Amino acid sequence: MRLIITGGSGLLGSAVATISQANGYETYAGYNQHQANEGTPIQLDVTNIHMIEKAFQKAQPEIVIHSAAMTNVDRCEENQTQATMINVKGTRNIVKEAKKYGAFILYVSTDYVFSGEKGGYIESDEPGPINHYGVTKLESERILTSSNTEYCIVRPSVIYGSIPAAGKENYALWVINNLRNGESIKIINDNWVSPTLNTNLAEMILEIIERRLTGVYHLSGATPINRYDFTKKIAKTFGLDESLIIPVKSEAMNWKAKRPRNSTLNVEKASATLSNKPMEIQAALKRLKDEMIDQLNKT
Repeated sequence: MRLIITGGSGLLGSAVATISQANGYETYAGYNQHQANEGTPIQLDVTNIHMIEKAFQKAQPEIVIHSAAMTNVDRCEENQTQATMINVKGTRNIVKEAKKYGAFILYVSTDYVFSGEKGGYIESDEPGPINHYGVTKLESERILTSSNTEYCIVRPSVIYGSIPAAGKENYALWVINNLRNGESIKIINDNWVSPTLNTNLAEMILEIIERRLTGVYHLSGATPINRYDFTKKIAKTFGLDESLIIPVKSEAMNWKAKRPRNSTLNVEKASATLSNKPMEIQAALKRLKDEMIDQLNKT
């Protein structure tokens, strides 16, 4: 199976590339600035249609996993034109090219398409984003739903993993590194999410494309949790000092963009459908720790 991943050097894309390579797929990992380490790296700026055409011509994809996006929520709020260009126009470009090859498209969306007023969102709940990042991801979902092509939209939440990707720390690594250095960190305690381990998410995505499951799936972790409590669980798992974690309210963070108060996702559909199921938080953090130990043993 020939597979092309946009955002192939990112936290999710790199995990998908690693696992798909191990499963024998012909994997092309698209990147813009940071070259992908797994699969066949192929430069791909989603806003550049000529670059997309060239990459697709080389890959001849049967499957397209579109995970490239501008994901910094405050940056999206401050640079709305750029965010729309990357997230919306980029998706339109990818879908247009994928259709030429009759490729199955899996689009990686976000829990931020929801307002966060209630939490426990199911796939059919009405979206209502409250920041520009969420608006661009919802617009991109609608490009897929009106595309007259075979697609699946997946929504994760707070993706984390064992290694930095595309030159950036993810949330879990940021917490671990700060606490190991004896640095105190301020964490909001009035915000609920469904943290998602990147390798668990990658396995679920690969099962979806293998089975050609269509529609919308919530593919977050299985445990809805307060960010402060999540951070304490990370500390406990890694034997770090929980007293360095200082609870604060969202208003203290001086963010440019609003965040949904409770964007937790209901994963019953994925749990009932997939063999690779969304993981509970404790099992996911244990796996994260095991993966970090494996990384250390390799170096």
